[in-house]
Amino acid sequence: MEQYAAKMASALKVIFFGASGMVGAAVLDECLNNPNVSAVLAVGRSSTGRTHAKLTELIHVDLFDLSPVVEKLQGYNACFYTVGITSVGMKEADYAKLTVDMTRAVATAVLQANPAIAMVFVSGASSDSTEQGKVMWARIKGKAENLLLKMPFGSV
Repeated sequence: MEQYAAKMASALKVIFFGASGMVGAAVLDECLNNPNVSAVLAVGRSSTGRTHAKLTELIHVDLFDLSPVVEKLQGYNACFYTVGITSVGMKEADYAKLTVDMTRAVATAVLQANPAIAMVFVSGASSDSTEQGKVMWARIKGKAENLLLKMPFGSV
């Protein structure tokens, strides 16, 4: 993030999905403490429970449909997407819906609002970009990564 922020003519404004999770909370801390970040919009189904001068929360229950709030996503340079769940005990279709379909919905809305935005997707070690491996979660994470890499973000 430091390198990207250094390239920016003005302060970095970040949209954040997944700020209440374990990884997301740590990344959110980094954003809030980084002097190159001027604003953070945390979008989620519930509050992060945090207050900070840079932090604005947008509570939106349906992350599969951001069309009602897409205008509130405008004016940002970067998006952190740290949404994720364990695949343990899940059927592949259910895991794919949450991992690929929700990622697609969020990415589409974010791009609509900010065509040159940078997307940071927190995936997993050993994700499978071939989408052909035996490990279900790795195939699905690889599919989500591939989806984002094909979208016209400023960078991914």
